Amino acid sequence: MKISADTNVLLRAAVRDDPRQAVSAAHVLRTAELVAIPVAALCEFAWVMRSMYKRPAPEVARSIRSLVTSPNVVTHLPAVEAGLAVLDQGGDFADGAIAFEGHWLGAEEFVSFDKEAVKLLKAQGGRARLLT
Repeated sequence: MKISADTNVLLRAAVRDDPRQAVSAAHVLRTAELVAIPVAALCEFAWVMRSMYKRPAPEVARSIRSLVTSPNVVTHLPAVEAGLAVLDQGGDFADGAIAFEGHWLGAEEFVSFDKEAVKLLKAQGGRARLLT
């Protein structure tokens, strides 16, 4: 079977806070022929892990890397790598993924009210501008 995994399935497999759902999530992720993980699901995954579960950024990054390197997983890997690059620098995964996908779609500059996001993206050589 080929599936697209909702964020809650990814979270159950990673956090294992509900034993029954954790077993079910791990099983479907492991046995599916293909697991499509949209970047939006990984943005939500990172946000929930950091804000709700209070997990440190390195643990969240390890979880995302573990998910996307599974042999049956497909995702927009360049966007994921961009998100991880920002997460690894202490920023939000979503900011890196959004900036990357925006550029991929034809944008020339990332704009935000988030000072940290703009600073981190500029430090990585991206065009980013802080709005006030």
